[in-house]
Amino acid sequence: MVLMKIDVIVLTKNSEEKLESCLKSIYENIPVDHIIVVDGYSTDGTLEILNRFDEKYHNIVLIQDKGTRGRARQIGIKEAKTEWFMFVDSDVILCNSWFNKAKQFMKDDVGAIWGIEIWSVIQNPTVLKVFLQITRKIFETRGGTHDLLVRRDAIRDIRIPENLHVFEDAYVKDWIIKMGYKVIPRYDPYCIHYRPQIVWTVEGSINIICEAIKCRFFRKFPKLLLPYSFYVAYFVCRNLSSRLRK
Repeated sequence: MVLMKIDVIVLTKNSEEKLESCLKSIYENIPVDHIIVVDGYSTDGTLEILNRFDEKYHNIVLIQDKGTRGRARQIGIKEAKTEWFMFVDSDVILCNSWFNKAKQFMKDDVGAIWGIEIWSVIQNPTVLKVFLQITRKIFETRGGTHDLLVRRDAIRDIRIPENLHVFEDAYVKDWIIKMGYKVIPRYDPYCIHYRPQIVWTVEGSINIICEAIKCRFFRKFPKLLLPYSFYVAYFVCRNLSSRLRK
């Protein structure tokens, strides 16, 4: 049996904090053909990290672009050549045997397989259980590209609007379904997401709402309001608890 190879698309911009760990997890758990990096002209150590990995594996394709995430994902899709490819965020760590766990779901009617994200800061088992249920509901509404395995034929003709800096993942998910394929969310495989806390502060939430309005995805917000409120409440409680301990 010929081993399936997978192109992996990673978007970077000043991603040095977790990029090395992210790339290690990709090489250890995915049968990589090429890693396609679309970089937003990083000014930190991101490019040095990429150069080190390319010297070792000789299969990193670096493209630099100053556009939105939607534009960057479109560039990556155009560059991907394998039958299935992956999106992996530069601040996630893939679980052990990610691809081996996912490949059993690569059926003819499946266009994408998503491994659930787990925030690195969540330690409490009860909170984690609630978080996983809410996160899956969010994916079912808007999608996600933290660790998304995609059938290339399912998005062969996609044209992601270049103005989409958020909700481009929703556009990708909706397109795959429109093409007649299923998008499968799974609790295993999964990824650990070292998400910046600003995303789920009040300020970060307001920014997401503003972007949603600008990108005309506001229709999805009624279904997302309650789950996102949980995220914000979690960070508010966590930050308050940290301050009280000081």
